[in-house]
Amino acid sequence: MPEIPDPEDAQCRTAGDEDVVFVARCRRGDPDAFAVLVGRHQKRMLNIAYRMISDYGEACDVVQEAFLSAWQGIGDFRGEARFSTWLCGIVLNQARNHLRHRSAHSGREGASFDDPARSEEGSQDPPSHEESAVERLERRELKARVQEGIDSLESGQREVLVLRDIQGYSYEEIGVMLELPEGTVRSRLFRARNALKESLLKVWGDVR
Repeated sequence: MPEIPDPEDAQCRTAGDEDVVFVARCRRGDPDAFAVLVGRHQKRMLNIAYRMISDYGEACDVVQEAFLSAWQGIGDFRGEARFSTWLCGIVLNQARNHLRHRSAHSGREGASFDDPARSEEGSQDPPSHEESAVERLERRELKARVQEGIDSLESGQREVLVLRDIQGYSYEEIGVMLELPEGTVRSRLFRARNALKESLLKVWGDVR
């Protein structure tokens, strides 16, 4: 087994990975340390899975499976990237597998506008005292249309768009997750942004 990185090591401090101490404890079989990592990252991982799958319940299942895989494979984590980067790669793989399975076994329709809109964390949008009913409806419809546009993207484009424009990962981190050169990440993102813009233009015209 590779040597567990010392949290005081200069390379660990340079990487800025605040999870390194808990990762080291996980590799020694400490489930409480892993529970800390789950608490830190589950919200963001669920957001990513939901954006990829567009179904909250299924996204929860994907993230649960991803965390199980991460716990079982924690010994394979080399510390060459942040733990969150490594974990996101697992979530993306689980989401891809889920989408392939869903496509092969069902003709499931997309989300209906009659379904309750959900926030990025998956919960229903809370009522706002500052918005009228019409404004809330418009905001929910906008979010639904944007998500529909994301869903319509080719899977590789959808991944880079979600990771960069919604989650804010760097090009380097995305390259690590997807095992792609940075130039490929940038070109896919460019195409994804244009495709999403074209999708929204068909609905609203010139969106600014």
